[in-house]
This record gives sequence, C-alpha cells and structure tokens, in this order.
Amino acid sequence: MKFMKCTAFLLGLSSFAAASRLVRRQDYPRNESILIDPPEQPSLPTKGNVSESLPADDIQGDILIGMKKKLELFWFFRIEDPNIFKQALHNDIWPIITTTTQLLSISTQPLTAVNLAFSQPGLQALNINDPLNDADFESGHFANAANDFHDQYNEWVDAFLGQYIHGVFLLASDDQALIDQMLNDLLNVLQGSVTEIYRLQGSVRPGSQVGHEHFGFMDGISQPFVTGFGSAVPGQITVPPGEILLGESGDPVGRPSWAKDGSFLVFRQLKQFVPEFNKFTTDNPIIMNGMTIQEGREFMGARMMGRWKSGAPLSLSPVQDDLVLAQDSQSNNNFDFTEQDAFNRCPFSSHIRKTNPRIDVGNGPFNRIMRAGIPYGPEVTATESKTNTSSTKPELERGLAFVAYQSVIAEGFKFIEQRWVNEPNFAVSNIGLDPIIGTNGGGPNFVQDLEPFSQATTYTIQKDFVLSRGGEYFFSPSISALRDVISV
Repeated sequence: MKFMKCTAFLLGLSSFAAASRLVRRQDYPRNESILIDPPEQPSLPTKGNVSESLPADDIQGDILIGMKKKLELFWFFRIEDPNIFKQALHNDIWPIITTTTQLLSISTQPLTAVNLAFSQPGLQALNINDPLNDADFESGHFANAANDFHDQYNEWVDAFLGQYIHGVFLLASDDQALIDQMLNDLLNVLQGSVTEIYRLQGSVRPGSQVGHEHFGFMDGISQPFVTGFGSAVPGQITVPPGEILLGESGDPVGRPSWAKDGSFLVFRQLKQFVPEFNKFTTDNPIIMNGMTIQEGREFMGARMMGRWKSGAPLSLSPVQDDLVLAQDSQSNNNFDFTEQDAFNRCPFSSHIRKTNPRIDVGNGPFNRIMRAGIPYGPEVTATESKTNTSSTKPELERGLAFVAYQSVIAEGFKFIEQRWVNEPNFAVSNIGLDPIIGTNGGGPNFVQDLEPFSQATTYTIQKDFVLSRGGEYFFSPSISALRDVISV
C-alpha cells in the first residue's frame, strides 16, 4: 500500500512538473508572428476592432483566423482512460488552449498555438451526451461520405475508416521543434490516457509560394466576414456569427447552453495530383488575343480556378494576370459575377464560382464556411514533373489538410459539396462539375464552359485532380465549455 501511495505521489509530481513546463513554455515572448499575412488575403483585425458582443477570449483561436498558419500538426487520438484525460484537461490543458484574442497580436501569441476538438464518440467517451442537434456530426464522416461526396473508401487512410478517432489536437507554430515539444508535454500530462491514431503535418509552401496551395493558386482570399470580427473588405460576404458559431445570432438550431461559441470542424485530407493537373493544362491551352502557348496553358488553369495563380480574379482581369490587383485585398475580391460579360469572364463551372457563387444564388442563403486548412506534403519532384505522374510513395503524397468551420454541417461544407461542387446543373444546365475538386467517384467528369464565348467544347477530365483520403467531423468547444463541462 505504501508503495502504491508513493508511486501515485511520484506520478502526481511528474504530471505537475510537466504541466508547469507546459504553461511556462507558452509564456515566452514572441519576436515573429505565428501566422502568415500575405497581402492578397484580408488582414486579421486588431483586438480593439473586435466587437465586445463576440467573446474572442472564449472562442478557440483556429475558428475565425482562417488559412494563416505557418506550420500545423493535426494529432488524432483515442481516449483510453476518460478519468485521467478529464483530470489532465481540467488541471493542465484548458489553460493553454489558444484563444482568438491571443492570435491577433504578436505580443500575446504563444510559442505554440493549441486547439482541441472532439468527435461524437469522443464526447460520449467523456460522458457528454447532450445532443448538439447536428445529424452529420452525430453519425460521423465515415457513415455517409460515399453517398454524400462520392468518396472511395478504398482510398481512405485506415485511421478514418470507422469511428475510432475521439479527438484532435491542432498544434501550430513557426518552428517544428516547438510543435514537437508541445506534443511531448501534452502526452506527459495526459499520462497514457490517450492513444495516437494518426497524425498529419501541414506547412505553408516555400518562398514565393507562401499562401498558395499545391496547384499554385493563392488561397484564402474569399473568406466570409463574420459580423463583429473586424471590418469587411470590399466584396466580402457578411454572415452573422451564428453561421460559424453555435448559439450565436444566426444559428438556426437549438443547442445546449454550454455549446455556445463552439463550432463544427470538418476535417478532410485531400490528396492533390499536381503533375496530372499540370499536364491537363499543358495539353489543353486556351489561346486568345495573341497569347503564347504557355500563356494559354496558364489561362486554362485560371479558367478552371476562376482566378489566376496570383489570386487576381478573372471577373476583374479576364484575359491576363494582374499582380497589382492580386496583392490588393481591398480590390481582389470586389466582384459578384454581375460584371459586364460575366459568363465569358468567369466560367460558371470554375472552382471559385462553384464554391462561392455570389449573385448566382441571388440574395442567398450563401452557405458560408470559415476555411482554416494548410498544405501538406513536399513539392513536386523532378521525376514527377518529367513523367507527369504523381509518385505512389507515401512520403511524397501532397495535398490540402482541409479544415472548415460552421454551425450546421448540412448547410455549410456538405451543402457546398453536394449542391454546387458536384452538381452538373448548377447554376446552368449541363455545365459540369467543379474542374478542380469535383468528383464522379473516380470516373471521368466533364466541364462545358471553360472556353470563353462558347459552350461547344466539352472537356473531359479522366481522373480527379483531388482525391479524398478521408476525414472526420469534430466539435471545437468554447474554452469555458472545456473548463466547466467537458473536463468535470
């Protein structure tokens, strides 16, 4: 008995020491931001420009920040001992969960940002059984992904098959060593109460490609403006907080009171076939107004995306790139597809029009999500470029760690994918699927309007350029919910 008491005491000391290190590590001042801030993307507000009605000190930091992390680790786990996990969460972990307010200034940013979200089975494992009233979250991503999104389960990472994942830690920094150390500290305080199921490491692309996804296009330009979170830039669609946050104004569903200011996190690992995409644009240039063949290839890519790789939109710069426009966040999103000759400027099938159709849906609803993903995997190798074929080596897989936040999955991510991206008759009959992320379950799909001034040419995409490797639905609670409900 004395031995057992002594062992428990030593374990307690060990946990306390780890927790102390964990908190102290976050207190060191930063000299450089944890986030990127490319001029093409809307800048984050200052703390003083956030409405007091929006509790930024209680909202987890990843939800409203968007696609701005430099490095991010997604660490998926299963809870083996709920009691020890709850104890660690209550005593050690919730105090270092990063708030939205902290991320708005370098002076308050931690060395490593820490966020935490749970699947439905994860909440149940912690004896949290209040219904959050979201059927998709409750059933989990695996249950309906094949029917909902034409996913091919044989292409999924094994970890996402079934409902084995209980939660995910999101760890972000500008130094991989800091992320690794934070994970080690978390594991120490968790004392074996969790098992790692899977991990995925994300990173911004190097050099001039910071902020660009692997096909080469600047990303994160057309995020929605959440009322109260700073000021909108021209062209930004304004949504009430409740479109992203549960229990806030605009949330159409009744929730338990403790769920307020949380958000549903959709995670998808999306593999990108970059050499194959490049070959398609190489083989199918669209040449106008004396363009060179190379310019025609870039034009084809821009027609598929709806923007040039710089981020300049076709609606404002229809036949040539405009770097000045691209880097002006006050202008590069200021369009709604009502521009003169809008059909020929930006195809109905283009990715940005399929996922954010603006005037094509009239006065709405606009079904907005807050995207917070990050690229993963290495740059294309010389061999892949030469052969126009993506490597089958696991270590050379590349893509997007897709993250989207919303208050109702069926009206956010799921709606966009089903009703717009993979709907060939939106917003014009037989226009085709989204040529970037659209999928026909692995079979060929078609696009009808890529060439300006003509729908006579049908382009057939034989193989999807983006392949789902699986994912899960999570709930990212408020920090007060972690402290007062989930951990007790």
